[in-house]
Amino acid sequence: MTTQMTAPAAQTTDPWTGFVTGPWTEDIDVRDFIQRNYTPYEGDASFLSGPTEKTLRTWDTLEKKYLSVERERRVFDVDTHTPADVDAFGPGYISEDDDVVVGLQTDVPLKRAMMPNGGWRMVETAIKEAGKEPDPEIRKIFTQYRKTHNDAVFDIYTPRIRAARHSHIITGLPDAYGRGRIIGDYRRVALYGVDALIAAKKVDKDKVTDQPFSEQWARYREEHSEQIKALQKLKRMAASYGFDISRPAATAQEAVQWTYFGYLASVKSQDGAAMSIGRLSAFFDIYFERDLAAGRLTERDAQEIVDALVMKLRIVRFLRTIDYDQIFSGDPYWATWSDAGFGDDGRTLVTKTSFRLLQTLRNLGPAPEPNITIFWNENLPEGYKRFCAAISIETSAIQYESDEQIRCHWGDDAAIACCVSPMRVGKQMQFFGARVNAAKALLYAINGGRDEMSGEQIVKGHEPVRGDGPLDFDDVWNRYEEMLDWVVGTYVEALNIIHYCHDRYAYEAVEMALHDSDIVRTMGCGIAGLSIVADSLSAIKYATVTPVRDETGLIVDYATEGEYPAYGNDDDRADEIAAAVVHTIMSKIREIPLYRDAVPTQSVLTITSNVVYGKATGAFPSGHKAGTPFAPGANPENGIDTHGMVASMLSVGKLDYNDALDGISLTNTITPSGLGQTKDEQITNLVGILDVGFVPEG
Repeated sequence: MTTQMTAPAAQTTDPWTGFVTGPWTEDIDVRDFIQRNYTPYEGDASFLSGPTEKTLRTWDTLEKKYLSVERERRVFDVDTHTPADVDAFGPGYISEDDDVVVGLQTDVPLKRAMMPNGGWRMVETAIKEAGKEPDPEIRKIFTQYRKTHNDAVFDIYTPRIRAARHSHIITGLPDAYGRGRIIGDYRRVALYGVDALIAAKKVDKDKVTDQPFSEQWARYREEHSEQIKALQKLKRMAASYGFDISRPAATAQEAVQWTYFGYLASVKSQDGAAMSIGRLSAFFDIYFERDLAAGRLTERDAQEIVDALVMKLRIVRFLRTIDYDQIFSGDPYWATWSDAGFGDDGRTLVTKTSFRLLQTLRNLGPAPEPNITIFWNENLPEGYKRFCAAISIETSAIQYESDEQIRCHWGDDAAIACCVSPMRVGKQMQFFGARVNAAKALLYAINGGRDEMSGEQIVKGHEPVRGDGPLDFDDVWNRYEEMLDWVVGTYVEALNIIHYCHDRYAYEAVEMALHDSDIVRTMGCGIAGLSIVADSLSAIKYATVTPVRDETGLIVDYATEGEYPAYGNDDDRADEIAAAVVHTIMSKIREIPLYRDAVPTQSVLTITSNVVYGKATGAFPSGHKAGTPFAPGANPENGIDTHGMVASMLSVGKLDYNDALDGISLTNTITPSGLGQTKDEQITNLVGILDVGFVPEG
């Protein structure tokens, strides 16, 4: 649906002065604005500036007054009386001179807010684990008067879903917290101003008034009303800090501030695991270039603004339980900032602000957030490639994605939500689906649906492998396919229920207000334990695997004799098994109708929850021990890949991206000394490895 725009209201200085006009002035089209106005940068990092005194002073205050205390307590503080919302809290600052980019989630840095719309039980548990007591009035509201997303989900859950959750064959479902994986186009706040966005949403809402009543029609109008209300709250929140964001941003500092207010509204109102900020560098750079040319900014000022924004992103916090943190191996939120790559017209999207973003890792020191994701292409400017490699070696704080794959499937204005999940910014959202334990499903297939850890019969109607002889590959594969019908069907059934309830009880109004009215929805399914499945099936096929049973006849271990090819060594025999597993699961997902006609996608991603999955899973023919962590994502099993990093990258590259459009994760560790003796040698070698790993197909 096309959204008509009007020119910005008259001001002393037209905020669009100096910009090349085009379709973006008539319709909401941030990509068109960027493509017509950005300046690719082919140079090196020599222009960059270090941190200003104010940056260092503000960061020092954060460290001494807040971050150090949080590390001691785990949670710095919790507001137990105020349910979170876009405008629920008054303004807050880090220090008296925190005035470059302003705005906190609550009124004090690191103070966490309740978000009980997702589920009261998780909120109450998290409050108590933080050493506080819940407000009885708030508890009463969200247990007696206000139904939560979590309540609704468990009202609908079927017995087989409950059994699957209980046995941990499905773990981490977003049924008690915000689903995340939605990237609002926060740039729209800066480019158009909130009043224009509200006006456009009102027009869109009424475009369907000539249609007869239906649930879809009613939901469309109701959701647009919620979006309009959320944008009005966004204006009020910004006004509390003294800013009028009803109009477009007129300067670079305003462009960054306005964009951040849009993002801040999202993290004030939703607690999704992945609250990514999108693709901002080329957009910001247009404003920086204009202000630098006009003498309104120096390079030192520009870097200070970027540093201030990243500082704010680093202190986003959500109220989580200890169990939740264990699933995700810490206290993450994945404020992923995507950068670089190429446009469809062949120009690099690297700008000077791409360098400024990486420079924050020097000016502020390394940190996991924002998760900086570089869309890598061997044809990126050499100066940028070398700077990325240098920062990676210094900080280990950058991740890389294939620009070629993402751009070919998702366009040149795509960004990453969470770790590897791409989507077109403002035109697409994901129904996040956690992961199914594909490895445990293999053990269920062999044991006829009995859980190898507890002995419980979780899946009925499946016969276990009989006898004491070696396992037969064809027999096990057929059993695995049959078991996957139950596992995948149960998994997708749970996801459909979860997202139906989330839309009803925990709708992301402000994030969706910064999307087109008609969007593509994907269902982001995922699998865990790929390398274990591939190696175990390879062992059954190429070696001799004999089951070991307990006194009840349950197979609890395996005796494996002989050699077999292992996934991760660029051996087609094993790698093709891994690819077949990914393809088989995705094919089964595609057969099932999805909520709101979502497009099914799949990820091979467990960079944190692989530890929790391992705890709940037994021993395997590959030799993987019961209760031990899985390898992360699409990684080979630890210690089994013996042919080096490039071989493991080539094995992962054989997985068909069309079967895993939600992303494939490979985590590698290299010590700098392993790359060469000198810094220059290390940088050159890392660039070479990345070029080989992301070489375009064909």
